[in-house]
Amino acid sequence: MRLLFSNSQTSLHPQRFPNVSRLVLTTIAAKASALFVVLIAMMPTASAQLLNYADSGRPESPGLELLQDEPHDLIFFTQESGGGWVKTRLMELPNREMPNPVPKGTLKFSIVGIEQQEFIAKWKDIENIDFWEKRLERETAERIKEGDFVGAYPFLSVLIRDYPSRPGLRQLRTEFLWRDAGRRAKNREFGASLAMLEELRRYAPEYRTQVVLKAIGALTDQLMDQLVTAGNFELGQQLLARLEKEYRGQNLSSISKWNAEFLAMAEEKRDLALAALEKKNYREARKYSRESIFLKPDIEGGTELVRKVDQIYPLVNVGVLQTATVLDPTRLDNWAARRAGRLLYRVLFEMQGAGPEGGEYEFIFGDTEQSPDRQRFSMFLEPERLQPPLNQVDGFYLADVLADRVQPQSPNYFSPWAAAVQAIGLDGPKRIDCILRRPNVLPSALIQVTVDGEWFGGEPGSPTGDYRRDVVEGDVVRYVLKGKPRTDLQPREIVEIRTESAADGVSKLLQGEVDVLDQLFPADAVRLSRNRDVRVVNYPLPSVHMLVPCSDHVYLADKTFRRALVYGTNREDILNGELLESLEVPGCRVLSGPFPAGLEDNDPLGYAYDQSIAPRNYEPRLAKLLMTMAQKQMESEASRKKEEVPELKPIRLAYPPENLSRIACEAIRSQWQLLGLEIELVELPVGRAFPDEGAADIAYVSAAVWEPIIDARRVLGPEGMAGSTDQLIGLGLRRLEESKNWRDARDRLLDLHAIAHHELPVLPLWQLVDSYAYSRDLLGVGSDIVSLYQNAEKWRLSQ
Repeated sequence: MRLLFSNSQTSLHPQRFPNVSRLVLTTIAAKASALFVVLIAMMPTASAQLLNYADSGRPESPGLELLQDEPHDLIFFTQESGGGWVKTRLMELPNREMPNPVPKGTLKFSIVGIEQQEFIAKWKDIENIDFWEKRLERETAERIKEGDFVGAYPFLSVLIRDYPSRPGLRQLRTEFLWRDAGRRAKNREFGASLAMLEELRRYAPEYRTQVVLKAIGALTDQLMDQLVTAGNFELGQQLLARLEKEYRGQNLSSISKWNAEFLAMAEEKRDLALAALEKKNYREARKYSRESIFLKPDIEGGTELVRKVDQIYPLVNVGVLQTATVLDPTRLDNWAARRAGRLLYRVLFEMQGAGPEGGEYEFIFGDTEQSPDRQRFSMFLEPERLQPPLNQVDGFYLADVLADRVQPQSPNYFSPWAAAVQAIGLDGPKRIDCILRRPNVLPSALIQVTVDGEWFGGEPGSPTGDYRRDVVEGDVVRYVLKGKPRTDLQPREIVEIRTESAADGVSKLLQGEVDVLDQLFPADAVRLSRNRDVRVVNYPLPSVHMLVPCSDHVYLADKTFRRALVYGTNREDILNGELLESLEVPGCRVLSGPFPAGLEDNDPLGYAYDQSIAPRNYEPRLAKLLMTMAQKQMESEASRKKEEVPELKPIRLAYPPENLSRIACEAIRSQWQLLGLEIELVELPVGRAFPDEGAADIAYVSAAVWEPIIDARRVLGPEGMAGSTDQLIGLGLRRLEESKNWRDARDRLLDLHAIAHHELPVLPLWQLVDSYAYSRDLLGVGSDIVSLYQNAEKWRLSQ
């Protein structure tokens, strides 16, 4: 091989180089000119050598490692000229082809690695030029021929990206798609195989048209059979609908076959529904009639049958993440108890929403009035406007109930109410006056008392709402209308069906198995809102998520250690990455305290939240330092008292049995384990939101802190969730309850926020904007409700 240095025209004869596993620079002097430097790039000894040139032989094939090289051409020299080859930068030749006939004269080129020098060679000494794109095509074709589609794909991708106009590319791409689809079909990867064949049909519709269509028909047949056997009817129908749209007039065999199959299944369900209806088994009739039109929406008489069943026996299925085992509409920490409790019980003052000055409450027995000085709170009973049994209560009984909550020895004693009221008086059976010790900004929030059957001479705990709990069948709980319906279309049953996950609930809603979902995963709410058949609505009040210490774990009792846990929790990452799935959901944010921050700036909902207090950042090094400080403090205290140093025992983290809490707690565990802590997750029983004493050390709680002016004690007080005996917390609560006006209340709530941020009786996490979804066939649900069943007596299915 003879190379000429362009600016000196000096003949150079490169030597053979030994096989070494390092970079070798060979310097050759040429007369009195500058140095000529040749770079030899070598792979490790165990792999093929990749040289920039050689004076004999041919370069070894690098395989897939070729794509790690910069694009280059290979020039091969004739044996008469000395043989060998060089690796050059891409050359600018007409059509990137070897000239034919071979021209006279010389070819200029640059060797890879020494681009600063220019070389020339005589055309008659060049045997061949292996162009980069042709090499890629050859590598692709060889791998396709050998059935190595994984190896062929990266070469083909580079060709498609860099050389889309190559004449042979279309053939390569179609061969790749066709043969790889066949391989995947043999491996029963029907979905992937179908995707490749449809891509082939879109890319090259002229390629073996009838053969490709026949293969698509066979594949869709197998795929449909796979989906139906697995019970994935929704996906099967979506696939069938797409095939009908995209292959209209193509006589695809699978379309007619599976239309007939779905019709047969739908007719079977319709017949079962008719048989159940004849037997007055309305639950089964509803189930089968809906399954029938789900399988074949245009089945003859299907829609009419559903309407007929709904007229005879209206029933609504509700998908829930947790079924309730406790029924209490006033529960702060238990979503299921609060939801289902509202279905069975009424509350003396029911929260209807949020206003500019706290919650808006409805007195279920009539109307209320507060004097201008806010020291007299009057209740006016209007039994003539009420339906049974609420119309049976008079002022005398209600006054006794209110007075009972003032008596310290009573099991119904409520200290904030006792501290607020000075006297309770009656002005006839329809008016009660409460004289307050000092002006109170929201006395109705202090008397959210559950009204049960005992108020009307019935059994204690018996329901006062429209429904009663009937049958519990595994994950299904039925609530049955206990009296005459208010309207002909009022649901006779509301059936709660516990779903395995939020995603499972979405699937059931789309399939028609449930009509309502009471709580959505935030990311699911965003995606589901795009569906035209479903309505997604946000609850007006967010939930506050926190970790609440609930045992005598000596380290969790130490605020320095609790502060370490906050610094050691990447709350922003868990919220945005795990729970929101990187979607933008307004109102969802990390918190610095136990109160809601509102949904936007200057939102009156956030009247207790100090926006100037930023949430603590994720700082694991600081967390480790604080943990060490806490341990040193305990060692010092133990030494002073001549006691043993407390052992850092595993921390048991409890969470409700639903997937949002589970995902959050699994992420928290992983981050705390990085701090060197041993964490045990404890899943609570269905329907439970807080562990029994001794069952866990800290609990993940989603709380409805909707009225901080009263809920502050329910969260932070000695009898509240946190069970805090901290003196600063206690002082803050007392000062709050002594507020005479809204300005005082807000200022003292902000002070309490600052105290809670410093003392950490609970570990604040984030607030979530919760939402519900329902089929547009269900009417009367409402769009500004704080509880799902707030308007349940008005629900009706469209006819």
